[in-house]
Amino acid sequence: MYMSADNPTVAGVPPSVRRSREYGRAGLFGLLTPQGNPVAEPELRILLPAAGAMLAARLTSPGPTLRERLIDYREHLGEFVDQFDDVAFDAVGFACTGSSYGIDADEERRRLDAIAARKGYPIVTAADAVEAALFELGAAAIALVSPYPGWLTDACRGHWQRRGLRVTATLQLAPESTWGHGIYALTTAAVLDAVARLDTRGADAVLLAGTGMPSLRAILALEPLRGVPVLSSNLCLGWALARVIGDTEPGPESRLYGGWTARLAAA
Repeated sequence: MYMSADNPTVAGVPPSVRRSREYGRAGLFGLLTPQGNPVAEPELRILLPAAGAMLAARLTSPGPTLRERLIDYREHLGEFVDQFDDVAFDAVGFACTGSSYGIDADEERRRLDAIAARKGYPIVTAADAVEAALFELGAAAIALVSPYPGWLTDACRGHWQRRGLRVTATLQLAPESTWGHGIYALTTAAVLDAVARLDTRGADAVLLAGTGMPSLRAILALEPLRGVPVLSSNLCLGWALARVIGDTEPGPESRLYGGWTARLAAA
C-alpha cells in the first residue's frame, strides 16, 4: 500500500505558514480533476474540513478518446501540479482513479515521490486513497460498482486484484453506448436502483468507483442497508487529504469518515 502523504522526503507545510494564510489556516488543499468532471469538486468541498480551503485545476487533454485522455492526465501530472505555481498546499489530490489503473504501482510511486519532493507537499491519488481506506477498515474483499465502459471496468478490477484484494462481484452501471458523459449523467437515484441488484455476500466493503459518479447521498443510504462500509473514490480522497492535517473521524455518515452531513444537505 502506498500513500504519498507518508513520504518521508516531504516535510510538509510549517505551522507558521498555515497561520499566515488569509484563507485555509485549517488546511489548504489542491484538487486536480478531469476536464469534464462535474462531481469531484462539489463532493470534495463537502468532504474536506469546513474551516479549510480548496483550490481546483482541470486536467485537460486534446485526446479524442477516454483511453488517450487518461494517459495524458497521468503522463503530464507534474505539469498539471505546476499550474498552482508556488501555492504552499498541505496536499494536492489527483481525482482521477482511472489513470492509475494503467500504470505499474511502483512506477506511479516513483513519479509521485518526485513531484512531492520538488513541490514540498504530498500528492495523493484517488486510487491510493481507496487502497489506504480499505487497509484502514481491514477490508480484503470488495464488491465493485463501476460507472466505466467495459474495458475500463476490466482495468479497474485488475488493478484491485493486483493490489491484493479479492473482488467478489462487479456491477457495471454505464453501457458502452452512453460513454462520453455517461458517468457524469448518473444520479443518486440511478446508482441506488442499480446497486439494489449487487450481491455483496463475502465482501468486506462496497466500492463505488470513479470520481465522476455522485456518491455521497448513495453512501448515506447504502451503508446502513448493506451492513458493510460503502466507499467511493471521492469519499476516500477527501478522507486521505484531511488525514494529512489529522482531521478524520468516522461518523454516522460513514465508518471511514464522517462529519459532512450538514454540508451535504446544503449542497
